[in-house]
Amino acid sequence: MSQISKIGVIGAGHMGSGIAQKIAQEGIDVVLIDIKDEFVANGLNTIKSLLQNGIKRKIFTQDQMDAILTRIKGSTDLNAVADADIVIEAVFEDRQVKTQLFQNLDSICSEKTIFATNTSTFYVSEFAEQIKRPDRFIGLHYFFHPAKNRLLEIIPHSGTSNETIEKALLFAKLHGKTAITVKDTPGFAVNRFFIPSSNEACRMLQEGLGNAPTIEEASRRAFGIGMGSFEILNITGIPLAVHASQSLGDELGLFYQTPDILKSQMEKNKDWDIETGEVEEDKIQAIVDRFLGICLGVAATLVDEGVATIEDTDIGAKVGLKWRRGPFEIMNHIGIEKTCEVVKAMTQKYPGFKMPDLLVNQKKRGQPFKFNVVDLKIKEEIAYITINRPDAMNSLNEAVVEQLSEKFSIADNNPKIKAIVFQGSGKAFVAGADIQFFVDKIKANKIKDIEVFTRKGHELFLKIENCSKKTIALLDGLSLGGGSEMALACQFILATKSGSLGFPETGIGIIPGLGGMFRMERQVGADLAKYYVFTGKSISAKAAHDLGIIYKIVQPNEIVGAVRKVIDLPDYDKYRKRTIPAKFIELATTCNSENIKTFTKSLTSKSPIALKMANEVLDAQIDLSIEQAIEFELGKLDTLFNTADAREGLSSVGHRKPVFKGE
Repeated sequence: MSQISKIGVIGAGHMGSGIAQKIAQEGIDVVLIDIKDEFVANGLNTIKSLLQNGIKRKIFTQDQMDAILTRIKGSTDLNAVADADIVIEAVFEDRQVKTQLFQNLDSICSEKTIFATNTSTFYVSEFAEQIKRPDRFIGLHYFFHPAKNRLLEIIPHSGTSNETIEKALLFAKLHGKTAITVKDTPGFAVNRFFIPSSNEACRMLQEGLGNAPTIEEASRRAFGIGMGSFEILNITGIPLAVHASQSLGDELGLFYQTPDILKSQMEKNKDWDIETGEVEEDKIQAIVDRFLGICLGVAATLVDEGVATIEDTDIGAKVGLKWRRGPFEIMNHIGIEKTCEVVKAMTQKYPGFKMPDLLVNQKKRGQPFKFNVVDLKIKEEIAYITINRPDAMNSLNEAVVEQLSEKFSIADNNPKIKAIVFQGSGKAFVAGADIQFFVDKIKANKIKDIEVFTRKGHELFLKIENCSKKTIALLDGLSLGGGSEMALACQFILATKSGSLGFPETGIGIIPGLGGMFRMERQVGADLAKYYVFTGKSISAKAAHDLGIIYKIVQPNEIVGAVRKVIDLPDYDKYRKRTIPAKFIELATTCNSENIKTFTKSLTSKSPIALKMANEVLDAQIDLSIEQAIEFELGKLDTLFNTADAREGLSSVGHRKPVFKGE
C-alpha cells in the first residue's frame, strides 16, 4: 500500500480545523483550505489557541507545538491539494456545495487521491455518484472535537474499492483514531441513537416529565456520562442539533423529527438553562427508562438493519460519546427482560417505533448478548488476529483469552496459513490484564479462578511460542503487563516507532504472571530483566530493538511487507545468545547481587512483597525449562493474591496512589 504523507482538509471551521490539527499532531503534513483568507486565518488561529491551551495543561511543549504548526499549510487554492493522498471535505451541510466541491477536486487532483466526506446527514453515495472516481470515495465521519475525540466512522458506499477501505483504515490508525466501519445510511451508527436521545430529553421537558436539571441528571445516570443531554446540546450547538434531527426525520420518519421545543430554543438563540431548579429524585427512574427505551431500541434496530455490529455500536458509544457502557452492555447489565420492557413502552408511545427483531429473539433465548472481542482475518497466507477492545486498551479478560485461543486454533489448523499476526485495535497492543477481574475475584475470595485464568493464558502463550507457523506480535502502540508477556511469547515482534513494552505490576502489588519474567531473562539476562520488572519503566521500540527483543521497527504501511520477509526467514531463535549494548549495562548493574537490596529499597512506590516475590521467582526460574518455570510461577499465585498489598494495589488502579505496607 502506498505511503500516506499529505492530507487535504477543505473547510477551516471548528470541525475542519480540528481534523487538520489532529492529523498534524500525529506527524502528517496537511493543507487546510477555505474560500477566503480570513476563514483560513481563523482556522489556523483556532488551532494555535487550542495548542497553546495544551501547553498550559502540559499536554504539549512549545517545541511540539511549533513542529505541529509547521506541518499545517493554509490556502484558498484547491490546487494546493492536487497531489494529496486523501482530501477530506468538512464544509457546511449543503448538498449542492459539497457536490460542486467534489466535482472541482475531481478535475484537479491526482488519480491516486481518495476523496472523503465528513457529512453527518447525507448519503456518501450521493457525492460518489457525481464524480469520476466513485471507487476512491468514502465517508470519514469525525466527532466533536476531532482533535480530542478518538472515534471515526468509516463509511464505504457500494462502489468503494477494498483498497480505498484499507487505506482509510490505515489513515485512521496513523492519526490516532479508533475506527468503526458502518453502512451508508442516514445517521450512520452513533448519531442514529445519539440524536433521538437528545430529542427525547427535549420532549420530556416539553411534556413536563421533569425539569431541566432532573432530566440532565437522569441522562448522566442512564449512560454514565459526565455531561448530560442539555449541556451537550449547549456545547455542540442547538442549530446543529436541529439540522441533524430534521435530516434524520426526513429520511427515517416522524419519530426522528425535531421536537418543537428544540426549534423554539434555537429561535431564542439561547442555551438551555440547566442550573435553575432542584433535581427531583422521585422522577429520575421514569426518565432514565425513557432514555434507555429510546437508545436501546434504536441501537438494536440499526444492528437489525446491518448498519453496524453490536461490538462496533458499543465502541461508538463508549469512544465517541464517552458512555460508561455501550448500548448492548447496558442491555446485559439491566437484563433482557427490563430491556424489552422499556423499549416496548416506547413502541406504544411512538407508533412508528417498532420492537426490533434482535431483542425479540434475544428474549426468547433468555441470555445476555455475547460480544466478539477478537477478530480473525485471513489475507492470502497471513492470518491477522486482532483484539478489539479499544475502549479498554484491549486488556485481557476471560472472554479475550477464550476467543484468542479459538481464533488461534483456526489459523493454526489452516494449512494455507504461514504466519499468524497478533495486533490490537486503537492506540494500544494490549494494556495488560483486566484489573477489575482480579479485584472481583479477590473480593469474592475466588483466588482459584485467577489461577485457572492464568493457566489458560500460559497454555495459549506456550502454543503460540511453539507453533509450527511464524507467530508475530505487532506492537503499534502501548503494551503493558500481560500484553508484553503475550508479545514475548510470539516468535517475532515487529513494532512501529510508537510501540513499547512495560511491566507495571510491582506498582500495583503483584508480579508479571504470564511468563514475561522468564522470557525476558532468557533474552537479556536476569539483572536487566529485574531492572525492568522492578521499576516498571517502559521499554521503547528502539530500546527493545537495540536489545534484540524486537526483530524490526517498521512504518505502518510497511507491515505486510515485513511480515512476508519474516515468512521467508530460515530458523530464528529469539533466545539466541547476544551482547547487551553498553548503555544497558549500567541499568543491569543496579540489580546484580551486590546492589539489588539497596536498589529495591529505593523503589518506595512499589510493593515490597511484590518486589521480593519477583526477585525470588526470577532467580528460581533461571535453571528451569519453560514448562517448569510456568508451574513455578503458577504456584505463587495463591500466596500473592492473598496479600494486603495485592488488594490495595489492584483496587487503587484509576482511583488513587496505593499505600503499600509490605503485608
